[in-house]
Amino acid sequence: MAVSISATMLMTLDGVVQAPGRADEDTGGGFAFGGWAAVYSDEVLAAEMGKGMAHAGAMVFGRRTWQDFITAWASATDGNPFTTHMNAATKYVVSRSLTDACAWENSVLLRGIDDVAALDGPLSIVGSAALVRSLHAAGLVDHYTLVIHPLTLGSGARLFSSPAPMTEFSLTGSVTTTKGVIVAHYARVSPGAR
Repeated sequence: MAVSISATMLMTLDGVVQAPGRADEDTGGGFAFGGWAAVYSDEVLAAEMGKGMAHAGAMVFGRRTWQDFITAWASATDGNPFTTHMNAATKYVVSRSLTDACAWENSVLLRGIDDVAALDGPLSIVGSAALVRSLHAAGLVDHYTLVIHPLTLGSGARLFSSPAPMTEFSLTGSVTTTKGVIVAHYARVSPGAR
């Protein structure tokens, strides 16, 4: 079985994916708008995000997101189903600078995109924009869930901040939340399928 990668990205209308969760999540480049997604949470969004857990499988992270998630999830014992899923899942962290992945149970260190491509089965990514860009460029992202928030920020890291290869996707479903967030699901179209 070949690897199949699904990426979930919280983004603004102008494509910013940097620091949706907290003010101090990622201030790189002087980014001052961290935590922009919090005011848009509602039950519809929670249910949509929870659907991803129904297809539990291994996860893949870039180093920075993996380290950030450790602080939020690794020692949590709140009974939240997302916490249970995050801690139980196999977590692949792609990094050239880490020496090991012992800081979070069920974590495995990978050194690069070729190591990800060599894996079998479904993988999911939440965040890790730089890794998603690299996987997309290598033709390895099969599905996107884009959680599009109704605001623009004018600055910050964008999902595709550099040219991405021509890739077609088909909309497979969408939901609009009570706060105007669009959760759009896309599947990659195989070359020559149209």
